[in-house]
Amino acid sequence: MNFLDLTLPTPAENLACDEALLDWCEAEGGGEILRFWESSEIFVVVGYANRVATETNVKVCTENKIPILRRCSGGGTVLQGPGVLNYALILEIAEGGPCATINSTNQFIMERNRAALEAEVQKRMPATRISVSGHTDLALQTQASTIKKFSGNAQRRKKTHLLFHGTFLLNLDLSLVEKFLTMPSLQPDYRESRSHLDFITNLDLAGTAVKRALRDAWGAETKLENVPHERIGSLACDRYVTNEWNLKF
Repeated sequence: MNFLDLTLPTPAENLACDEALLDWCEAEGGGEILRFWESSEIFVVVGYANRVATETNVKVCTENKIPILRRCSGGGTVLQGPGVLNYALILEIAEGGPCATINSTNQFIMERNRAALEAEVQKRMPATRISVSGHTDLALQTQASTIKKFSGNAQRRKKTHLLFHGTFLLNLDLSLVEKFLTMPSLQPDYRESRSHLDFITNLDLAGTAVKRALRDAWGAETKLENVPHERIGSLACDRYVTNEWNLKF
């Protein structure tokens, strides 16, 4: 598998990059990629079908000049910024393989990521467990009664390849989530109506350790050289910076 550790200058370009990599693999007819990126800028990303007015505190975002963008995959709304590590997997869809269906893809990827990160966390905290919770969340459990989310994920599928991407909260200022996002309209049962601050947590691992654990888990050792910069640029300009896309719902 190829790996790409690439953070582009703008939020729009970073979102466009994941989609461009999917398009590129689909067009080339092969290859798989693991990408990482981290933003120094705070911004909000809604899932493809999310309603901006429902999932975000639009007034506060506007007053604080926090951009609101829309991604090409489903899932819920997230806050991006310093302390959030993003990853994206572009995987082949093989008939009868682990990624043949949406559900099997979720199970396959989430369990591999869970095991990789739990092994890393337990080097410091042997009693800590990581669980796959909800549909595509990773949650940290340090006590029998405390389960807190640190990772959300989503996917988009095409004919021969899929994009599966998500966030890891490493050391984000969690009060910003409470400030810029409303309570989500759809909640997993394990949330139990908890506020953002009561529900989410930082993993408190170095980004380098998380990247290494995931690269090892996925066998991503070959640096991707042929980055589709032209496609990234066109998607960013034509879609990810436009109100027609970002505010469509």
